[in-house]
Amino acid sequence: MATAPRTLDVQQFIDERRFSPYQWFILALCFLIVATDGFDTAAIGFVAPSLGQEWHVGKAALGPVMSAALVGLAIGALASGPLADRIGRKRVLVGSVVTFALFSVGCAFASSVTELGLLRLATGIGLGAAMPNATTLMSEYAPARKRSFLVNTMFCGFTVGSSAGGLVAAALIPGYGWRSVFIAGGVLPLVLSVVLIGLPESLRFMVLRGWPAERIAAVLRRIAPRESFDGARFALPEEPSLQKQSGASIVLSSRFRSGTLLLWITYFSGLLVYYLLTSWLPTLIRDTGFTVREAALVTALFPLGGGIGAIGVGWLMDRFEPHRVIAVTYVLTGIFVWLVGRQSDSLAWLAAITFVAGVCMNGAQSSLPTLAAAFYPTSGRATGVAWMLGVGRFGGIFGAFSGGLLLQANFGFGTIFAMLAAPSLVAAGALLAKRAVSLRDAREPDARGVA
Repeated sequence: MATAPRTLDVQQFIDERRFSPYQWFILALCFLIVATDGFDTAAIGFVAPSLGQEWHVGKAALGPVMSAALVGLAIGALASGPLADRIGRKRVLVGSVVTFALFSVGCAFASSVTELGLLRLATGIGLGAAMPNATTLMSEYAPARKRSFLVNTMFCGFTVGSSAGGLVAAALIPGYGWRSVFIAGGVLPLVLSVVLIGLPESLRFMVLRGWPAERIAAVLRRIAPRESFDGARFALPEEPSLQKQSGASIVLSSRFRSGTLLLWITYFSGLLVYYLLTSWLPTLIRDTGFTVREAALVTALFPLGGGIGAIGVGWLMDRFEPHRVIAVTYVLTGIFVWLVGRQSDSLAWLAAITFVAGVCMNGAQSSLPTLAAAFYPTSGRATGVAWMLGVGRFGGIFGAFSGGLLLQANFGFGTIFAMLAAPSLVAAGALLAKRAVSLRDAREPDARGVA
């Protein structure tokens, strides 16, 4: 009598085993992708003072250049999510790294504000596709018990890369000019793209799309070399009806629509604060009387603190209710951003409060993709995460553009930071509303959890 083939749930398999060296390798590559993303995203803020001085352009004129990459980020994210749910996370991820690397190098050869703006737009499209797919891929290789901690650890790459942008700018610009920062931001991801050949496709995506069992088993053997997968039939933990839907139809369905909208509001509000600060903080600090070098170094502390925040919030999310954890962190963000505006007379206090504000801001913001990845099923995960990032980028665009207008209108240092406390509180409120919606939906007969 023939033995029926055993069914193996790939997510359950990952959840029940230790985090293997191969999964650490995947985490390391995703971390490096996000780090180069962070470097290139933040580069324009660090070069803006020197660029404006060399080209003799005012702060308001630099607004469109500062916002161009953010427009590209939105386009790249919105387009890449559905594409990754169709053709795979790895293909889109590698293509995005090559794209933003090449156009970053191109920015170094720009000869006008318009030309630089167009090149930053193209760079942003590549950047926008990288982040959501790195998040999706890492979340699908992380065991549920440590998922928030591991994905948030990966997200620390963005804060490390952003901080490195400030340190590299401070080191390179005095001797080599602002163009050298863009060259550094392009060469590094080009080298990384070669290493990414060793990155695997998502196991959950391979099962979803019916890839050959041997290809799935080959990846599983690298996670658990002593296991046998002969004759195994691979499966996903989600409802079959969800597996047959497209990413867009899932994200916009009645089951996920309310949560999707609230995630968009939260991420929009957070990025408004984040990009106004990272884009204009060097200029704001310089206008209070500090040097360009001091302004760059203090600004570098803002994303640097995010590594501690992301890891800490991720650790807490794995142990407590994640919506509440992130909401509290947003409230703390509002408080410390307000305090930054009260420290313009002391470089030491300005640096210290900026660092603490960065711990809170980046900890909260870095945790949202992790929350979104857990909210959506495999067939819509890349779309859900990418669309949240893409829609949220418009908050970044608004923040980067409005910073120039606020400065042109001669708002004071303290007034600008007081105004920035409000979006942080909006983000906290939206997250608590999403939690309430999730609790309500959990009581519905047809609402089943998604791993």
